[in-house]
Amino acid sequence: MRKVTNINQGWNFIKDGISEKVDLPHTWNAFDGQGGEETYYRGRCVYERNIPFFEGRVYLELNGVNTVCEVFVNGIYIGSHENGYSMFRYEITDFIKADEENSIRIIVDNSANEYLYPEMADFTFYGGIYRDVNIISEVSKSHFALLDMSLCGMYITPKADGRVFVKSLVEGSCMGLTKEFVITDADGKKIAKTETDADRDAVKLFIEEPVLWNATENPYLYTMTARLKKDGAVIDEVSDRFGVREFYFDSEKGFFLNGKHVKMKGVSRHQDWEELGNALTIEEHKKDIELIKEVGANSIRLAHYQHDEKFYDLCDEAGFLVWAEIPVISKFSKKKQEQAKFMLEELIRQNYNHPSIFCWSVANEISIGGAGGGVNDGIRELNAIAHALDSTRPTATAQVTFSSVNSKLNDIPDILGYNQYFGWYVQTVEQIDKWLDDFHAKKPEIKLCISEYGAEAVTTLHSANPVQGDYTEEYQAYYHEHYVKALTERDWLWGSYVWNMFDFGSAFRNEGGVRGRNNKGLVTFDRKIKKDSFYVYKAHWSDEKFVHIAGERFADRPTGEQKIKVYSNCDKVTLTVNGEKAELSGDKIFVFDAVIKEGKNVITAKSGKCAHKIVINGTDIPNPDYSLPEGGQSFVRNWFNSSEDINPDNLSLNDSLGDILFNGEVQKLIKNHAGVTLDSPVLKPLGKIPLKPISKAASFLGADNVINLANQFLQTIEKDK
Repeated sequence: MRKVTNINQGWNFIKDGISEKVDLPHTWNAFDGQGGEETYYRGRCVYERNIPFFEGRVYLELNGVNTVCEVFVNGIYIGSHENGYSMFRYEITDFIKADEENSIRIIVDNSANEYLYPEMADFTFYGGIYRDVNIISEVSKSHFALLDMSLCGMYITPKADGRVFVKSLVEGSCMGLTKEFVITDADGKKIAKTETDADRDAVKLFIEEPVLWNATENPYLYTMTARLKKDGAVIDEVSDRFGVREFYFDSEKGFFLNGKHVKMKGVSRHQDWEELGNALTIEEHKKDIELIKEVGANSIRLAHYQHDEKFYDLCDEAGFLVWAEIPVISKFSKKKQEQAKFMLEELIRQNYNHPSIFCWSVANEISIGGAGGGVNDGIRELNAIAHALDSTRPTATAQVTFSSVNSKLNDIPDILGYNQYFGWYVQTVEQIDKWLDDFHAKKPEIKLCISEYGAEAVTTLHSANPVQGDYTEEYQAYYHEHYVKALTERDWLWGSYVWNMFDFGSAFRNEGGVRGRNNKGLVTFDRKIKKDSFYVYKAHWSDEKFVHIAGERFADRPTGEQKIKVYSNCDKVTLTVNGEKAELSGDKIFVFDAVIKEGKNVITAKSGKCAHKIVINGTDIPNPDYSLPEGGQSFVRNWFNSSEDINPDNLSLNDSLGDILFNGEVQKLIKNHAGVTLDSPVLKPLGKIPLKPISKAASFLGADNVINLANQFLQTIEKDK
């Protein structure tokens, strides 16, 4: 019978010839990948340790190594792996020696690689062995598959009527062997069993009156145990959990789980923590689940890659509906297509049995790098592979904000997401309403969600009069107040995903006075502070009664008449300011008029047993720490605007105004949206004006975000031939 031994402890880590002792999980970018330096280390490092001799057939299992690794046992090359986010195994039986220590050497490289995704993305590519490493030993010659990319060599497909189909693969001879499959319920009671010859790949079992996996309402899990037998004795055994459920999407009515309409109230999650990077233990994963539960979400977009198996397990248990995806992101490349196919197959094979996963996403914002270069065919190929590997789940993609409603990419996946940042990068928050209604009117057949939206907030920045782009908690909260309402009231929109649940590392960013971080989280990078926007969603999504006074960290405020905002899911809230009481009835957001005196002010909000108290200081002297320093960096210099990323076959700000205005596709857009035809003779004198100097001047004046978005849009339009 197989035995699993964890070997996380006691590794020797070598970087630039310097050795140190580390335990796994480990990343060498825990600090420099989060703003510690202008650049972070991307290169080759080595992990080494000894292991004793293990009996039977022996396998080395690595659950996450970023990005490329080469494995050696006793100095002999075993193999390499090119996916920084998945589990993989090697058989090492023939390379270890009895009665002596055996050495394992793993060379890890997170350098940029033109053949591998991700290459260009808004998150840190942490290097290291950042998930568990195990030895699987005492494996019999014939056993359930360990090398077919799957978790356990068993694929479970349940149906809502109680039928459960199981496909399993045996490595080694099946001669004279049988397979036994047993289903147990959540209490461990045996409820179904069947036995068959070992060379039969698929069998069917039946659960009478199945309890459905019903998301957060009742995430009920069964366990399937498969046993390989010889002469009645068990020689190998694997098990995995599964849930019985059915679901579908409707372009007019949204998402239905087990026959009931469910609005997906989602958050996105990156896998890193402050000063830990992506090297997390089960405790950090559990804390993230706990916070997502508290905010009241029922769905998680696990961006932008395969996450730890432990986290998918926790999602199954908590009942979260999970969007799973691969890092085919920002810029399509034919050179990377083979790796993309490999990553997709690993994602699906390893996570097939998770009831929480409802879709496989094959691309994110892939047209940032331009709409040419074979991107449509490439995404179509990935979409077909996902369908072939799993016919039970829909495919998805997330489109970049400027992607046309008529983009051919929109027609490829079964369900579609758009990443929209009206009110942060472009225009105002109200524009999201118009965009949603216009899109649905033009493409009513598309099953749409908003796969990203958000605004940055640094918890030290505050304003009584917040404005777009000021990085204050107050503006972020205002932004989300509008979005949550707009997204909730449109039933045809099947769901939405806040970008992001947590601040996360993005080594090339320098925004809001914070280097190396994306600050759009509802919760800080260290998970210690829930920003005011967290409570906006808790008020709309959670059943746990609470009151929260906004601006707890806005300690120095102007004196005189001020607005005090309270978020709550209670019907009535009483606010007391320096002994003066006021009561309001309302819905989620309660805005009180109050008088702030000079010096100490005690403010308390109550509703039933719920209470929250803050103390603020009234002063007419602005606190300089509450705003960005004059001339300080605000919007990021976007990570996709380097000249080497420009597709020369498409328009860009490197072209002249005439090239752009008289482009056939641009003229069509102007006529369709403005209802006018360009008068070429009038505009002819402008035709030779180069835009590059103008864009450089605008960049110098701090308009990087506008310039980059304009360039992104132009890169979606092919030049006239």
